[in-house]
Amino acid sequence: MSGSGKSLLGLWLYRTGEDWTLREASQEDARVISGRSDQTRFDSRSSVIFSLKNQVGGLARALQVFQDLGVNVLHIESRPSRRSKSEFEILVDVECDSKKMEQLTGMLKREVAAINLATYESGGEVPPPTPMSATASFDFSEFEVPWFPKKISDLDRAQRVLMYGTELDADHPGFKDPVYRKRRVEFANIANTYKYGHPIPRVQYTAEEIKTWGTVMRELHKLYVKYACREYLENWPELVKYCGYREDNIPQLQDVNTFLKRKTGFQLRPVAGYLSPRDFLSGLAFRVFHCTQYIRHSSDPFYTPEPDCCHELLGHMPLLANPMFAQFSQELGLNSLGASDEDIEKLATLYFFTVEFGMCKQDGEMKVYGAGLLSSVAELRHAIETKEKIIRFDPEITVHQECIITSYQNAYYYSETFEEAKEKMREFADSIQKPFGVRYNPYTQSVEILSNTDKIVALVSELRGDLCIVSNALRKIHAEDEAVENINNMLHKGMNMSGVSPEKSPEK
Repeated sequence: MSGSGKSLLGLWLYRTGEDWTLREASQEDARVISGRSDQTRFDSRSSVIFSLKNQVGGLARALQVFQDLGVNVLHIESRPSRRSKSEFEILVDVECDSKKMEQLTGMLKREVAAINLATYESGGEVPPPTPMSATASFDFSEFEVPWFPKKISDLDRAQRVLMYGTELDADHPGFKDPVYRKRRVEFANIANTYKYGHPIPRVQYTAEEIKTWGTVMRELHKLYVKYACREYLENWPELVKYCGYREDNIPQLQDVNTFLKRKTGFQLRPVAGYLSPRDFLSGLAFRVFHCTQYIRHSSDPFYTPEPDCCHELLGHMPLLANPMFAQFSQELGLNSLGASDEDIEKLATLYFFTVEFGMCKQDGEMKVYGAGLLSSVAELRHAIETKEKIIRFDPEITVHQECIITSYQNAYYYSETFEEAKEKMREFADSIQKPFGVRYNPYTQSVEILSNTDKIVALVSELRGDLCIVSNALRKIHAEDEAVENINNMLHKGMNMSGVSPEKSPEK
């Protein structure tokens, strides 16, 4: 790679084996880089990663673009490309507003082989320089990968509401009610102005809204005792105690949010209406559930053409407080990140017939865990009574089923356990065409892109610590051989599902 860009950069790249190291620019050099003598701050901090062919003058021409536009370069780093042996990947941290960034990328595309961007939040302290090891590699640049949130605050940018919100369709029960329509605008404003990290605004529900809630809750609870799965029923007393689940009180999202975070790490986020499948699933990847605050129209308390707080609070919340079900939901979300539109449609269908309308067998009887059933008096009864419509869950078959939101489903799918459904979903996820894997990091509330063996080796090294803890615990409790064998089988099965046998696992 040419070194003709040294004077432009105000730093030196040294060759050490197969890697590159660098010396940071001085303050005077930084002024030369940006072409400015002041310390003006821009709206945001971004990382630009581009791939260059190993030819004389390539780096200099690319970096001339930064100087021509007066873009302040904070940090630069380079490594051999994992996409092509004849290319290098360059990471540049810059201060740049969105308008100038658009100009920068447009001009860079003329000089480079590939380009990728990552923008930090404006305001607050500027984060440290981005290490190259933490960035996405260009080893999948030939694939069209849709944008997806990398950190939990990115969900602020994934809020595409497809239907209703402040507008209602003509067949909606509240379409001709101006008071109800005005009330929906209030709820939509709360959702549309909400930002990650803020407390969810509390709502003063009207007497009519509380009456509708009480009517729905009273009738559904009669059915829960008989038809709801045990995992659902186990959490109900705690929701009553800590979140105010009563017929004369609509629980506040903030109270339920606090409860869920303590139980399974799930959080709630207010939403104005029916969110796009991609955005909704991406929230699940971060253990964030988009939840409506409005309630259905009082003229028909047992029907709603859209998700409302009766559906969310009565149907979903008890199971999101269950660790196994929470994991099942999150894995569905993680599988959606970076997936094609076609695969998103498949995942949304599988979500619909499991999390929304799923059933399971317990003690020899058919029980319900789907929120769509657990929030609909009529369809819950219909699903249980029409046994000929109940089919064993198989993702390859279920994915072709039509999702119906205005009448009863043509089929309902059951699994023996949540674990069985989760394993089948993991097998199905292998068919999703993505050139990388993702893993959620709960400490940073971000997703890590596993796009090369170096990142996977680093992850395996981290997981070894957890496995050591498990191994030590087994010894201390004097676990029976059968229990140890079951755990070993679980670990080996997980490795084999990824297409990597334990004997061939990467080592560092």
